[in-house]
Amino acid sequence: MRDYKLYLDDIRAAIKKIEKYTKGLSLERLRKEDLIIDGIVRNLEVIGEATKNIPPQIKVKYPDIEWKKIAGLRDILAHEYFGIDLEVIWDIVNNKLPVLKKKIFYLLRK
Repeated sequence: MRDYKLYLDDIRAAIKKIEKYTKGLSLERLRKEDLIIDGIVRNLEVIGEATKNIPPQIKVKYPDIEWKKIAGLRDILAHEYFGIDLEVIWDIVNNKLPVLKKKIFYLLRK
C-alpha cells in the first residue's frame, strides 16, 4: 500500500489543477465550457478516491477534514454524472477547496 502522504499529494495536485482550470472563470462562463467542467469533475473524483485511501487513524486524528463527505462526493460524481448541479460544484471549488487545500498542505508538512 502507498504511504498516505502520497494520497495527500494526489489531493494537493488535483486541487492545483482545479485552481488552474477555474482561474478568472465565472459560473456563467463555466456553464459553456464542457472541457473545464470535465476537468473539474475528474479532479474532484481523484480527490475523493485519494481520500478513501487515507488510513482511519489519520482521519480520526484530523476530524476537521470532512473525509466522509469528500469520499461521498466522489461517488455522486462518478455514478450520477448527468445529474451534477454546477452551482454545487462551483460552491465546492470556490468555498470548500481553499479550506481543504490549507489543511492538506498542513498535513503534508507534518
